[in-house]
Amino acid sequence: MKQPRSALLALLTCGTGLALLSPAGAQASPLTLYVAPNGNDQWSGHRARPKAGGTDGPLATLPAALKAAHEARRPESSGAVTIFLREGTYHLEAPLTLTPADSGVSAQQPFLIAAYRGEHPVLSGGRRLTGWHPVAGQPGRWQTEVPAVRAGQWYFRQLFVNGQRRQRARTPNHGYFRIEGPSSQDKPMRLKFRPGDIKPAWAQAGDVEVVAMLAWADIRMPIRAVDETTHTATLAGEPRPSNRENDAQYYIENAPDGLDEPGEWYLDRQTGVVTYWALPGEDLTQAVVTAPRLPYLMAVRGDLDGERAVHHLILRGLTFAETDWSLGPKGYADTQAAVAVPGDLRAEGAVDCAVEDCTFTRLAGYALELGRGCQRWRVVGNTMFDLGAGGIRIGETGGAPTAFDDNQGQVITDNEVHDAGLIFHPAVGVLILQSHHNRVVHNHIHHLFYTAISVGWTWGYRESPCHDNLIAYNHLHDLGQSLLSDMGGVYTLGIQKGTVVRNNLIHDVNSFTYGGWGLYTDEGSTGILLENNVVYRCKSANFHQHYGRENVLRNNIFAFGREYQLMRTRPEPHISFSFTNNIVYFDTGKLLGSNWSNDNYVMDHNLYFDARPGASPATMNFDGRDLAAWQARGHDRHSVVADPLFVDPAAADFRLRPGSPALKLGFKPIDPRDVGVRPKNRRGAE
Repeated sequence: MKQPRSALLALLTCGTGLALLSPAGAQASPLTLYVAPNGNDQWSGHRARPKAGGTDGPLATLPAALKAAHEARRPESSGAVTIFLREGTYHLEAPLTLTPADSGVSAQQPFLIAAYRGEHPVLSGGRRLTGWHPVAGQPGRWQTEVPAVRAGQWYFRQLFVNGQRRQRARTPNHGYFRIEGPSSQDKPMRLKFRPGDIKPAWAQAGDVEVVAMLAWADIRMPIRAVDETTHTATLAGEPRPSNRENDAQYYIENAPDGLDEPGEWYLDRQTGVVTYWALPGEDLTQAVVTAPRLPYLMAVRGDLDGERAVHHLILRGLTFAETDWSLGPKGYADTQAAVAVPGDLRAEGAVDCAVEDCTFTRLAGYALELGRGCQRWRVVGNTMFDLGAGGIRIGETGGAPTAFDDNQGQVITDNEVHDAGLIFHPAVGVLILQSHHNRVVHNHIHHLFYTAISVGWTWGYRESPCHDNLIAYNHLHDLGQSLLSDMGGVYTLGIQKGTVVRNNLIHDVNSFTYGGWGLYTDEGSTGILLENNVVYRCKSANFHQHYGRENVLRNNIFAFGREYQLMRTRPEPHISFSFTNNIVYFDTGKLLGSNWSNDNYVMDHNLYFDARPGASPATMNFDGRDLAAWQARGHDRHSVVADPLFVDPAAADFRLRPGSPALKLGFKPIDPRDVGVRPKNRRGAE
């Protein structure tokens, strides 16, 4: 359901500061509450600091503040509410749930949960571990006992020391083992290992896990049996049909004897003893060591059955930290994009809400999930890093049965997502499933093991509820990092009428084997406009279309593809794409890769240049032909082979010098300096 332009503009331009609490036009007096680590849940919460004598002051917990707000505002529609959290860490006993009772009245009278000015409160799902002592005869090793683990009440898979993630015991410590030959499709899965890589004792330990990277997905499964004669390990679960890779990379996690270098830790489930090998200079009697207890931190949950939404809720300036993940007895096998992993701040049935200037860190899942029935959220100015999965996931894998269930209209702007996929490696920076009319603009996404922005969840040519999405002015780089395969800076799936990929800066996409692409229109991608993008230093090619229909690529710069510059996999009876007014510049690899047969594509008014010494227009190879023969096939009849006269291509300065032949072809200069996160005073302007 497309939103009226006037409504969208009103949403984008509404004030987001404390001016929202202005009494102008107010229907009731605003309510302000304070929460502080030195507060008391028996106090009123109306004071920012404790009163002399300790008779009143801030509340101690956010649940108490929410309860006080509910009791104070009856009916629920009366007045704006602001809850300020003071500096400190708030260890949650259980995930917080916000309901329609936690709604604001309007954009001018929201329900605001925010950091007190200049302070940085943390909502933590973790618990501090104390009682550490050195292990006799083992320099650098420390231990403490966690009775709740020994009693079977708690088991954690992450550990943080002074706010930094530490490595669960891993083998090998650096790099990867390799599966011998093709990966297994046996049920249960069997892994052929090289002699000495997997030990029979690991099957007996019970909790030792194999993490294997298989093309664009991964598996994590406990080892159940080891046959040293055939060098075969039987795992607990079953692979997906797509979990295939030859000589795939894998590592072992949580083996007791894998604790063999500083920075690693191991938890004995039976005794409850956690052992940590400290880094040089670490004293665990002084360090803050935290283990997560909660699977997620907050749920914003409307009444889906009654179609009653949470609305006009704003979360601002908060830090969300320390959640954990669980593993069933059979482990798991991913299909794509860590799609089974939920968000640690999750919402459904919530409209016209916002997450602003928050930090998400030391988490196990996706940072933020906007699911069923989420509409017109603003996600602005947040920082998301040190994540087990990805940054933001939008929509569901299936369609919406009602207009209330529909997911649409999210504004994702000026966020930074980096160092993600640390547990679930195929996770995505921004994952749009079945959702439409979203704007993902001016974000900085980098250092992931898979795709930065993925749009669509329909394979082939079926109609899709994913359409009219804008992906623009994003800086996307250092993706893949040679761990997984088959990824892109921007990846699309299915029919997506009205979707635009524009003015993005994409570079350094590196796959393990095949498929490190910049712009990647995958299965059935149709009706997508890709223009004014600068894409360079991608391993397999800067642009690849597997198969699709009538996509438009115009006025892009593609430079320094390592293997190929442009790839097209499948010839089809319709036009694959139109490729016009682009610049293709390279000094390694070939111009065209894969399958360029049947001529069902349009290419013209492009500029091509091979910058290698000795290269010339005569040596330019168009699918085994020179330019004249290529033009005789009907392609690039007005294109040229010439130096575009970039200012400094070696330094990735792709501005055009005066007299560039690209300008004569109608190429419009691209200035990538405006991509990525903007200063606060410029947010909201396109």
